[in-house]
Amino acid sequence: MKPLLPESSLAAEAYIYIRERIMRGDIAIGQVISRRKIAADLGMSFLPVSEAFLRLEFEGLLESRPRAGTRVRIPSKADVEGHYVVREGLEVQAARLFAERATPDACVEVLKLAQRVDALASQAETDRFVHLSVHEKLHRRIAELTDCRILSDTIEKTCALSSTWLCSGRAFTGNRLSNKHTALVETLCSGGVDAAAAAMREHLMVSKEWAMERLAPYFALAEKQTQTYSRTMPVVLPTAPVSAGSQAS
Repeated sequence: MKPLLPESSLAAEAYIYIRERIMRGDIAIGQVISRRKIAADLGMSFLPVSEAFLRLEFEGLLESRPRAGTRVRIPSKADVEGHYVVREGLEVQAARLFAERATPDACVEVLKLAQRVDALASQAETDRFVHLSVHEKLHRRIAELTDCRILSDTIEKTCALSSTWLCSGRAFTGNRLSNKHTALVETLCSGGVDAAAAAMREHLMVSKEWAMERLAPYFALAEKQTQTYSRTMPVVLPTAPVSAGSQAS
């Protein structure tokens, strides 16, 4: 039997389960998702699942409408633009602080993570969930090693949203640059504060461009369904293109 856990722990378990299913593509952008079904799948009561849904709505991964239910949010172009304005402000500051404060051991740790991200990206075919999970961990560790808890917690939330966008469409396929994250971390560790900030800003610009490309087919869908959507209406989702030479940022 599953051991009894506090409601907060159950809510965290439900949150992780739903978020991973979205990142794996099991629940697609625009797809309606049922609290009742998730609760049944996890063998939980309705309350912790509802708490998980509220957290995912707060983070921008889900949206709810009266009498229509909850779905994975379809982002607009303005959503993506605004998201990357915020992410640049957070992560460029993290890059500056990391360059100032990181110890040699911290640099070794994040360099190994960066090399792993690039190794996964260079494979002809790779599991996008594994790739983006390691990629998120890299950005999270850079922030955590600044010793600014609020900054690292906020960056973790913003990465969750962009990872979902980067999972849209077809699975990742080959011939992407294999050293992008390694080069970034090398600059953060030895290039100085200004060079670290510039490298992170450029890195995020590439990420934004790729997110815009992958999400382009969804933007028109977001405009059409701004006011309403139905829990029973089938959602015809586009397949976003994947360009050679791209990878998560």
